[in-house]
Amino acid sequence: MGIVNVTPDSFFPDSRSSSVAEAVARGRTLFDVGCDIVDVGGESTRPRATAVSVDEELTRVVPVVEALSALGPVSVDTQKEEVARAAVAAGACVVNDVSCTLLNVAGELGVGYVAMHRQGDSRTMQDNPTYDDVVGEIEAFLDGVAARARTATIRQLWLDPGIGFGKTLEHNLTLLAHTDRFAALAQRYGAGLLIGTSRKQFLSRLGVQELGVEERLEGSIASAAWAMLQGATMVRVHDAEAAVQLRELLVCPAGEVVA
Repeated sequence: MGIVNVTPDSFFPDSRSSSVAEAVARGRTLFDVGCDIVDVGGESTRPRATAVSVDEELTRVVPVVEALSALGPVSVDTQKEEVARAAVAAGACVVNDVSCTLLNVAGELGVGYVAMHRQGDSRTMQDNPTYDDVVGEIEAFLDGVAARARTATIRQLWLDPGIGFGKTLEHNLTLLAHTDRFAALAQRYGAGLLIGTSRKQFLSRLGVQELGVEERLEGSIASAAWAMLQGATMVRVHDAEAAVQLRELLVCPAGEVVA
């Protein structure tokens, strides 16, 4: 899943697009290098991001979705029902929802859905993330979502534990260490598992000195490789060409991940 941010403030500058034309060009490149789906968002969900109005998000997202959906599968990264509906009408086939509130909307529209766990919202989620059992609690949350999805007309469901969304460094590493548990949960429901670690801040704190966002490629690809080997069926990435090369190295022609 390649990322197109039609935003001025997403945390990784190289993923930002300042115009519809620039966003469409980025999306075209993502398809050209081999992405399976392109994820278009018009509102940053990074920690302490400023919300945008419905009208502004629609203006940013809809023309990009419409243009890119002629080239391949497109998902819309939104928390707003109005934007989800407009994007699907423009050609999006998946709703990628960090708020996990649009399940019924996706079911009504008959499209795929990414259900992500997040503690708090963008303004507060990194203030003091707290869990008694981070794996168990998020597993139970996603289990509940997947159970509800059975009664909705979801074309395809992906579960996402929400790396970096209301989690500390230790929480993120613990979730990654138990990727296989989330993969097994998804498999029980006939769903997929999506993992998104690309360029995220926790990767900057694993070495002897903190890394800037431009220095996190190796950690992004290494964590994507781990996730794939542990059963993730989709990884959300900024660095599409490197991630596609990784996929080709790890996945057999029959679609089985090389152990």
